[in-house]
Amino acid sequence: MKPWNYILAGVTFFIFLALLLSFDSECIQQLDNTLAELFGGNVFITAFHYIGDTWFVISIGLLLLIVLWLKERNYHGMIFVLLTIAAGNVLNQLVKKWIERPRPEIVDQLSTFSFPSGHAMLSLLYLFTIAYLVGEWVGNSKKSRIVWVIAIILSFLIGLSRIAESRHFGSDVIAGWSLGYTWFVLCVFWYEQSKRKFNKLKNNT
Repeated sequence: MKPWNYILAGVTFFIFLALLLSFDSECIQQLDNTLAELFGGNVFITAFHYIGDTWFVISIGLLLLIVLWLKERNYHGMIFVLLTIAAGNVLNQLVKKWIERPRPEIVDQLSTFSFPSGHAMLSLLYLFTIAYLVGEWVGNSKKSRIVWVIAIILSFLIGLSRIAESRHFGSDVIAGWSLGYTWFVLCVFWYEQSKRKFNKLKNNT
């Protein structure tokens, strides 16, 4: 992973912390209201929430584990998937229960907490994990770049779908993206370091 990814991860973690400390402020509430007016009720964007649902993310995670096992016996890759998707979900739930921010007030609202958005965070994690692994398989090619562009667009739309449905405030979604990217980069750092150490040990034996 290139150095600018780590710099960006530091920036996104700062954004997450800033939102964490200020989501009740007038400035952030104005941002939430603006985003709700901009995207609220958008039928096209709303449809993307389905590919961010928990059952879909779990299915993709299991599929990735199967492919990594059957294709390459890539056990480091399998742990990488568990760290990004499974541990990322645990992290999201822990933060939600710690912050306990209520969701927007609408009829038939979900009973779980709002900050940060699980759809925004987990969609980024599973889509970026797929893009990263595809990049490993095909190298730094046009195909890899296309997959990354698709991953970014889809994670963006899935996050916005939660604003469109009034399931989350805009700041929840931005916080979900921010924490998700920071966690993703940390997981990639572990993955690349563990592979490097394993290959070095293998070459020395």
